[in-house]
Amino acid sequence: MIATRTPVTTLTVETTFTDETIRLLPLADPRQPLVWARGDDAFVGVGCALRLEFTGPDRMLDAGRAWAEVAHAATINDEVGLPGSGLIAFGSFTFSALSGVTSVLIVPHVVYARRGDRQWVTRIRATGDGSIEDATRDGAAAEPELQAAEGAVTASRIASAGIPDPSWAPVTFRSGVMTERMFSDTVRAATRSIQRAAVEKVVIARDVVGELSAAADLRHPLASLRSDYPDCWTFAVDGLMGASPETLVRVHRGAVDARVLAGTTARGADATADEEQARALAASAKERDEHDFAVQSVLDALRPHCADVTASDTPFTLQLPNLWHLATDVQASLSDRSTSLDLIHALHPTAAVAGTPTPDAIRLIEELESFDRGRYAGPVGWVGADGDGEWAIALRCAQVDEAGQVRAYAGCGIVAGSNDRRELAETAMKLRPIVDAFG
Repeated sequence: MIATRTPVTTLTVETTFTDETIRLLPLADPRQPLVWARGDDAFVGVGCALRLEFTGPDRMLDAGRAWAEVAHAATINDEVGLPGSGLIAFGSFTFSALSGVTSVLIVPHVVYARRGDRQWVTRIRATGDGSIEDATRDGAAAEPELQAAEGAVTASRIASAGIPDPSWAPVTFRSGVMTERMFSDTVRAATRSIQRAAVEKVVIARDVVGELSAAADLRHPLASLRSDYPDCWTFAVDGLMGASPETLVRVHRGAVDARVLAGTTARGADATADEEQARALAASAKERDEHDFAVQSVLDALRPHCADVTASDTPFTLQLPNLWHLATDVQASLSDRSTSLDLIHALHPTAAVAGTPTPDAIRLIEELESFDRGRYAGPVGWVGADGDGEWAIALRCAQVDEAGQVRAYAGCGIVAGSNDRRELAETAMKLRPIVDAFG
C-alpha cells in the first residue's frame, strides 16, 4: 500500500546543455545529498519538487504506476536526449515488504548531470492545480524552493575545487542490533537449517552504528567513496549512502543488462598473494555454488519479460580495492512493456542478497535476523520519464537518520560448509568501505 497525501500535479521540466565544466559532488546538499555516480557519469539533485512514498509487497509496482501518472502529466522540454536527461526521480526501496521503513522516489528541483564529456542541467517546477494520487509533497512552494536550490548551487561553486570539511569528526562504529556473537550464532543456526534442507543458501547480515557530529558534511564520505571505488555506483538517496558494485538492472531503449556478484574473498598482501586469492576464489566449489544460485535467480526473473537472455557459462573475478568477487554479466532485450521499476520488482530480491529458494530464504531471514534491514540490499537508483533507468543493489552502504545516527550493513551468503568465523571476517571486509569513508 502507498502512503498518500495530496495534492501534487503537473511537473514542468526544462533540460539544457551547459558549457560550464564543474565538479558536481560539491553542488550536493551537505546534509541531504542526492547523488548517483560511477566513472565519468554523475547526477546530483538539489531540493525536492516531488516526493512519493510506498510500502508493502507491491511497493515497486505501485511506484511504477504512480510514476507513469506523474510522467504522463508532466510538460518536458529536453534538448539533451541522453539517459537521465529530462524528468528523473532518484529512488530507494526497502529490502523487505514487512519493513517499517518507507520506500521513496524523489524528484529534485535541480539536477546537474554529466555523461562522459556532455554536461547538462535540468530544472523542475511543481504546480498544484490538480491532484495525482499517492503524491506526498505539495508543490505550492516550488518557485521559492527552486530559487533557493539554485542559490545553494551557486554558493557551492566557490568550493568546487573540493569538498569543504574543516570540522569533520571521524565516526567510530560499534555493534548494532546484531552483535558479532549474535551473528556467529545466527550463521550456525542458518547452517543447521541448510543441513535440514530447509534452504540451499541464505544471506545473513549484521549492522554497526555510529554518530555524526552536528555539523557533519555528508559530501565528505561520498567523496571518499567516489574516489576509492570509482567503478562502483556511488549513491545517496534520502539518507541512504554507499558505493555498490552490483548492478541490479539497467534499461535503455529496450536493452537490459545486469551484473551478478556472489562469492567473495579478501585481496592478497602482495601481487603474488593477490593472484592466488583470485584463483582460489574462482576454483572454490562453495563460492561457485553460491554464485550459480544468484545468476540463476536473475535469469529466471528476467525471462518472463525479456528475450535473448544471455550470461556467460563461467564467472569472472572482479577486483575491488578491498576484495575479490565472482561476477557474471547478463544481457537481454525487453519483450514486453516493462519499465525499470517493473523489472526491479521482478528481480528483487535476488539470491545474492536473500538466498535460494528465495521465498524460503526470506522466511528464514525474518526468523533469524534480529533487525529491520530497511533499504539495505534493496534497489537504489533512478528512473526517467519513459521508465528507463539504472538500479543497483544497495550494498556497502549506511543509512543516516535525522538525528545523525549512521547504521551500516554487511551480509554473507551462507551455504553448506559455511564457517561462522570466516563469515564474520567477510562482513568486516564488506563494512570497510563505509567505515573508512566515515572515518
